[in-house]
Amino acid sequence: MDVESRQDAILGMLRTQDRVGTDDLAVHFCVSIQTIRSDLRDLSEAGLVDRIRGGARRVISASNRDYSERRKLNAARKEKIGAMAASLIPDNCSITLNIGSTTEQVARALGNHRDLVVLSNNINIINTLMGTKSKELILVGGAVRQSDGAIVGEDAVEFISRFKVDFAVIGASALDADGSVLDYDAREVSVARAILRNARTRLLVCDNTKFERTAPVRICNISELDYVITDVAPPQNFIKAARKSQTEIMTLEDSNGI
Repeated sequence: MDVESRQDAILGMLRTQDRVGTDDLAVHFCVSIQTIRSDLRDLSEAGLVDRIRGGARRVISASNRDYSERRKLNAARKEKIGAMAASLIPDNCSITLNIGSTTEQVARALGNHRDLVVLSNNINIINTLMGTKSKELILVGGAVRQSDGAIVGEDAVEFISRFKVDFAVIGASALDADGSVLDYDAREVSVARAILRNARTRLLVCDNTKFERTAPVRICNISELDYVITDVAPPQNFIKAARKSQTEIMTLEDSNGI
């Protein structure tokens, strides 16, 4: 089992129990105690577990982490999620992408698409697509959040509302099993809502760690999305909510959806 899979399995254990022990994990995964300590350190630095003496415990809530750290977390899976999302988007269409480490991977995967009109409140996405075959790149106007290059606030909302695009691609900081899509910053949420309102087809891209977190501000419900693209199958209640609203879930495990 590789490092990423083992760490995902540890997070899976913490979905059903409050804490895990270093010794028990070493026996379970047939690895050294030092290896498990390294895993728990990585997960703790990512904000996904709390380190305690002899192991780790479930994180009840988490605040937003440094953007550069979020980029590193599950980077390989985010790249594949980005490629899957990009496969749904044809040439010669319009698309809006919001701030997020996974939406940036979607932008990278769109590099060979032709004649796209791309609108984004993410400076990093516009820079990624500079020099590609896109027809037009439009950077949303407004105040720039220096920590991650996001353009947020009411000026950004008003700017986005001038457009009607074919596809919207958003990320989120947290997901609830009941189908809620959540974030930390109310200004960022206002922009994400505007992006969804002004698009014909709406995609959420996320990895499974978003189910391990909580955030206080609601972006939308799964019923307001056409696709959710993630790495592994979400919790059953989330899947049920998706089926009820006819939202398609696509995973890296099953590219045909759930």
